[in-house]
Amino acid sequence: MSTLKSRNLSRKIRHVRLRKSLFGTAQKPRLAVFRSLKNIYVQFIDDENSVTLCSASTLEKSLNLKGLCNIETAKSIGKIAAQRALSKGIKNIVFDRGGHAYHGKIAALADAARAEGLVF
Repeated sequence: MSTLKSRNLSRKIRHVRLRKSLFGTAQKPRLAVFRSLKNIYVQFIDDENSVTLCSASTLEKSLNLKGLCNIETAKSIGKIAAQRALSKGIKNIVFDRGGHAYHGKIAALADAARAEGLVF
């Protein structure tokens, strides 16, 4: 019997461990990031009411980013998500990296969101 874990299973275990301490409220929602091989998805979530306040992803037809998952795309998604959050009156957030390392695309997305005015 093999004891090796898949990368995705290890990521899910890390995410569960992270979620024990991360909780979004209406005043300070959770910025949840999910990254697949081809796309990046971002949601602002109020965990008290179980509501998604706003979101952004590379699958949106108006962005013309389908099938691209690189650092430049992550920066643009972070910028767009931050603009949508600020238009809804969201300034302070809790960052949920989804079990991924704070490196590369995840860090680029977070830095772009900070540059637009979100406070982590």
